[in-house]
Amino acid sequence: MIPDLALKAPFFELGPKAYIFGDDLLALAKHADNLSAQYDVRIILSPQAVDIPRLVHETSNLLIFAQHMDPVRIGRGNGSVLPEALKAAGAVGTMLNHAEKPLSPDLLEETILRADEVGLATLVCAGDLPQVERVSGLAPNIIIAEAPNLIGAGSTAADDRPNIPAINRLVHSISPETRVLHAAGISNGKDVYDIIAAGAEATGSSSGVLKAADPFSMLEEMISNVRMAWDQTHR
Repeated sequence: MIPDLALKAPFFELGPKAYIFGDDLLALAKHADNLSAQYDVRIILSPQAVDIPRLVHETSNLLIFAQHMDPVRIGRGNGSVLPEALKAAGAVGTMLNHAEKPLSPDLLEETILRADEVGLATLVCAGDLPQVERVSGLAPNIIIAEAPNLIGAGSTAADDRPNIPAINRLVHSISPETRVLHAAGISNGKDVYDIIAAGAEATGSSSGVLKAADPFSMLEEMISNVRMAWDQTHR
């Protein structure tokens, strides 16, 4: 785990995946940058790797993470995402083990160690409680606890919300400094409010924002609800 990610709760992760890139992504990123300052909610943005330098240079409040990284070293490795190249491009971290880009346990551990080595934060996805426990032992900066069957589904599992505090306690009992983000199926501000009010210190969305009729308005709806839910439950 790298020190001092400058990340305090509550925070939010916006994952563009391959929905948006280039000028369109930059416009949304600048909007997110303004919302981050307005609502005092740190936003992690995980763009396509080719968009990282531009977003880093044209925003000031966002934490730019890569969508993936390989544990290769400088030299051979055509087609791989080199950790040093991400760092040089301005990324502060990388997402790992997303359901759409899963890693074996051994490869995940190797990749986290490489990220630590070059000074990139790690945001690691875990799809069930045993995986949450296993990933916690690797001490990433952030764990995303999200059920793969809900990713992109446009609905959350309300029955899972009472488990949020227990998941947080499990992670912190193993890796006290690891942050826990609860997501998957977040489609509107109410979903965001409910999951933060249930005890999450962060949440996030991809298709809920990018497939909305007005992504700019939806992103503000979500970020404002992060702030409102956190303030109302942490008085």
